[in-house]
Amino acid sequence: MATTPGIQLPWLHEHQPGFPHPNQAFEEPNGLLAAGGDLSPEWLLLAYQNGIFPWYSEGEPILWWSPDPRAVILPGGVHVSRSLQKTLKKQSFEIQFDSNFEAVIEACSSVERLGQFGTWLTEDMKAAYCQMHELGYAHSVECWQDGELVGGFYGLAIGKCFFGESMFSLERDASKVALVTFADYLWQRDYQLIDCQVSSPHILSLGAVEIPRHDFLNLLARGCTFPSDTGKWSYQQ
Repeated sequence: MATTPGIQLPWLHEHQPGFPHPNQAFEEPNGLLAAGGDLSPEWLLLAYQNGIFPWYSEGEPILWWSPDPRAVILPGGVHVSRSLQKTLKKQSFEIQFDSNFEAVIEACSSVERLGQFGTWLTEDMKAAYCQMHELGYAHSVECWQDGELVGGFYGLAIGKCFFGESMFSLERDASKVALVTFADYLWQRDYQLIDCQVSSPHILSLGAVEIPRHDFLNLLARGCTFPSDTGKWSYQQ
C-alpha cells in the first residue's frame, strides 16, 4: 500500500497492469484511486480506456485518478463567445496537428496557463507521452503565428474518444482557436467526447460540462470500442 496524508492507497505492481474499479476512488481528494504501476503504453492505454489518468509531482510515486464528476466536451458543445468569433474571423493563427509534439509538451510543462486539461508534467510523463505519440495515439494541436508556436494542447485518441491532457497559450485566444478547430475536426469524424478530466473556469467557458463518473464510463465503454485513428494527423485550413 502507498501512503498519502491520511489515505492508504492500493499499490499497483509494475509488471501486472490492472486497476481497481474507478468507483473505488476516494471522494477526497476527488478521484484518487491508486499508486504505482508504470507509464508504459500498456498501462496508459488500459488506464484511459477505463476513465483513469496519471497525475503526480516529481518525487512522488505515480498516482492514478478518476474524478467524479468528470469534465467533458460533448459533440456540438463547444461554446464560441462573440469575442472568440471575431478572433476566428480574423484568421490570424495557423492551426496544425502533430507538426511538433515535443514543442507542445515542453510548452505545456513550462508555460503558466489559464486553464489546462490535466497534469503536472514530470520528465517521465513527458517521455511516456512522446512514446505514445510515436505509436500514433498521442496528438498535438498547435496554434502558430508568424512562424512561432503561440498556443495549443496535446492528448490521446483512443477509439472515438479524445483525452485532453494539457494546454497552453502565449497569445490571446490561441488555445481557444486551437480547441474550436480541433473539436470541429473530431465531430466531423464521429468522435463522441473530449475528456477534460477536471473542470476549471477556462474549460467551462469553452462549453465543457460536468457529468457523473458512471455516465462517463458508459460513454467510454462505447466510444473506445472503435478502431483507433493511429498515426500522424494533419489538418488543412
